[in-house]
Amino acid sequence: MAARKLTAEEEPLDAYSRAITRAVEKVAPSVVKIDVAYRKRADGTSSEGRGSGSGFALTPDGFIVTNSHVVHGADSLQVLTADGRNVSARLIGDDPHTDLAVIRMEGGDLSAAELGDSSRLKVGQLAIAIGSPLGFGATVTVGVVSALGRSFRSVSGRLIENVIQTDAALNPGNSGGPLVSGTGEVIGINTAVILPGQGLCFAISSNTARYVASHLIRDGRVARSYIGVIGRNVPISRQLVRFYKLPVETGVLVATVEEASPAHRAGLAPADVIIAVAGKTITALDDLHRVLTEELISRPTGMVILRRYERLELLIEPTAVRE
Repeated sequence: MAARKLTAEEEPLDAYSRAITRAVEKVAPSVVKIDVAYRKRADGTSSEGRGSGSGFALTPDGFIVTNSHVVHGADSLQVLTADGRNVSARLIGDDPHTDLAVIRMEGGDLSAAELGDSSRLKVGQLAIAIGSPLGFGATVTVGVVSALGRSFRSVSGRLIENVIQTDAALNPGNSGGPLVSGTGEVIGINTAVILPGQGLCFAISSNTARYVASHLIRDGRVARSYIGVIGRNVPISRQLVRFYKLPVETGVLVATVEEASPAHRAGLAPADVIIAVAGKTITALDDLHRVLTEELISRPTGMVILRRYERLELLIEPTAVRE
């Protein structure tokens, strides 16, 4: 019996379904469930706990990308692969500042997913989440890229930039799994759900993941520069803004300067207001975090501050963040 011919109304829906199934068939073999065993320590006591999340193979030899909050502090890791193998894994490195981590499965032999270029994403394009929500493995949910360029706070307090918002349904256990394009490329790493809202889910961009994962695989950590100050955001008086023709109306007020730190050696003092570093304007602590990258480590760097009514230029040499 001949197959029924699709109507004009049915053809677009069938094409949409085929795009999803093709993308899932391409990426699903790389997706894993991660079971975590850990001990919670509080006031000198400890108790065993368990959790689970998702991840995906970045390389055939067993490097797997997931979320930092899934594996941070784990005592043991077990990976359940798409083909049913249950294999132990070890933590290579995690970066709480971006909520990303890399683990490595013993034995390797995985189907690696392809990281796409998240800078080319468009709002409204197809977004497919694959993972193990609530422990149910190999689950697929579908939505769209709802917005680009979002940001939210990591557990470390730093701002994660260029986050993808999607309405593809995510639940506990989806964390660390891939967000996939209609062409089967990983465009993000699923990481957060905003409750009690519905359809407000977020993924770390693939470009961020590519950068962080490469450093974790190479060094076990992501290096960032450090200057040794504690500060807060403050407004700058209108008189100073007008007098110095400043490009900013707010800055970072230095509350404390650590002894023998780069800031201390550069002459920075409490009550100074930082308004520029390395030629980039500083309007808030998030700007300061953003500019203190690995590239500034051990490099003499210009800093512009306000000290009472004076505009001063200092030279500071950031060091690597102390773990």
